[in-house]
Amino acid sequence: MSDELAHDFFPIIKVYKDGRVDRLWGTSTLPASIDPQTGVQSKDVVISTAPPVSVRLYIPKSTTTESTRKLPLLVYFHGGGFCNGSAFSPTYHNYLNSLVSEANVVAVSVDYRLVPEHPLPAAYEDSWATLKWVESHFAGNGPEDWLNRHADLNRVFFSGDSAGANIAHHMGLRVGSEKLVGFKLNGIVLVHPYFWGEEPIGGELALAENHTKMLAALWRFCYPLTSGSDDPILNPGKDPKLGELGCEKVLVCVAEKDSLKDRGWYYSEVLKKSGWNGVVEVLETKEEQHVFHLINPSCDNAVTMLKKIVSFMN
Repeated sequence: MSDELAHDFFPIIKVYKDGRVDRLWGTSTLPASIDPQTGVQSKDVVISTAPPVSVRLYIPKSTTTESTRKLPLLVYFHGGGFCNGSAFSPTYHNYLNSLVSEANVVAVSVDYRLVPEHPLPAAYEDSWATLKWVESHFAGNGPEDWLNRHADLNRVFFSGDSAGANIAHHMGLRVGSEKLVGFKLNGIVLVHPYFWGEEPIGGELALAENHTKMLAALWRFCYPLTSGSDDPILNPGKDPKLGELGCEKVLVCVAEKDSLKDRGWYYSEVLKKSGWNGVVEVLETKEEQHVFHLINPSCDNAVTMLKKIVSFMN
């Protein structure tokens, strides 16, 4: 075995010249369960074997007592730089338990294929396949009983963090352009979204050069066929179809000490100018880093952010 590196994207992933892949976090998993603290139930469903796509479904405790009332549906896309994480990791399992309980929603957490084994656009394709599967439940006779019984497909929300927020945005664009008839997308929550661009904006001029180069190189690693950092998939400001976003409202969450903060603000500005007819709001959390709410979910700022997301969906 060679220890010679082909790619070093610390603290996300290392790839060796002999083909070995070392994911530096996000590889542990938890089984679906009934969460003892919130009463939220979860279960795993395979929606496709070729390609392999699964979801973890969540229903709140209220569904056991108010079984006739249908609830909003959240589709969640996990982060991890397109390389790491899963719908089954303890980080996302615990976060979705809290969010589903607080917001009283049904949730579908998407387990898409990861880079480098499956370069982009695989994650986008898997996410779209999941939305088509969700849509199949519109008339209440889809393959999954929990969605048939408990999910109101006229009240659908998308959310994700980091790379997952990038996916959530693109799924919203695709809903707008392809006009899915099987559900109504009400809003999107983008938490610390992974967007970038060739020209630095805001505080990016002060970032260390090795960090900005890493962000650009990571994108090329994830999407070998990309045109670069101004690819509309990474830089919404370069997307002529931005105004087609298929929802009425967007909440963008940014963190003051996150190197991606200015991209979140920029997204809100270009969205307003795109011809889109919705309302976009930005929540900036002071003194915090990228995905702080997943690292320390019980801190005051994480609790405040969770409450804001809950009110957005209700």
